[in-house]
Amino acid sequence: MRPSQYVTALWRILQGRPRVPKSLQENAALRIILARRSVRSFSSVEIPADAWDAILEAGRVAPSTVNLQSWSFALFDRVSWRKAFGAALPFNAQRAIIILADGHRARQVIQAFPESPLVEYTIAVMNASLAAMNMNVAAEALGISSVMLSETGRAGLLDIAWLRDKLALPAGVIPLMTIVFGYARGGYPPMPPKLPNEMLCFTESYHEADTEQLEEWYREMVAGYNSSHLGTTFQKQLDVYKSKIGAAENELRKSVL
Repeated sequence: MRPSQYVTALWRILQGRPRVPKSLQENAALRIILARRSVRSFSSVEIPADAWDAILEAGRVAPSTVNLQSWSFALFDRVSWRKAFGAALPFNAQRAIIILADGHRARQVIQAFPESPLVEYTIAVMNASLAAMNMNVAAEALGISSVMLSETGRAGLLDIAWLRDKLALPAGVIPLMTIVFGYARGGYPPMPPKLPNEMLCFTESYHEADTEQLEEWYREMVAGYNSSHLGTTFQKQLDVYKSKIGAAENELRKSVL
């Protein structure tokens, strides 16, 4: 990427804002959802017990396919995380939840999709992800920030075997991600580059995205990541993912099929 393209990409990121109709800009719930950012630096202020309980309740009442609630949540504070994993919670966070797609628990009383393991797994991922987002938004509403981790701290889908051993997970329970929570230290980062609705939505038939727009978005992605993650680059992080994806793929095949 040429230096001029890099500067332009950063400028565009700084100018990015959610698109909200003027008539709805003061809607409290909408403002919370649209203001949420992934925070990677937390203060030492502890999360109150009642706020933590409310976040967990938001996950518990999330929607799920035929109310199967095919999720489990592994809960940690700073002490229990270090005891389990031998390291500090990432980014000086106060609390963490490992989100698990759980096809095991319901099988004790119902065989919902016995002949369709891929469908069962996909439904569990859908349900657990909805619960995760519910908790994410609930935290934001309480002034508590968060970030979803899929690889940092060996905390997600790319480290299935390691987490299965650490958490003594039965067959059918698969770690998807970790959300760490705390009070943000410093201001929120700018909104990451987002594709426009014109590229994401269609009405009658799928349409291919404009290549130039996609290339512009990718340049912004790279520039934004490199400027906000000191000591690494977007390509280096992508290489880390690539180095672990094969093992994760094999573990998923064994777990699901």
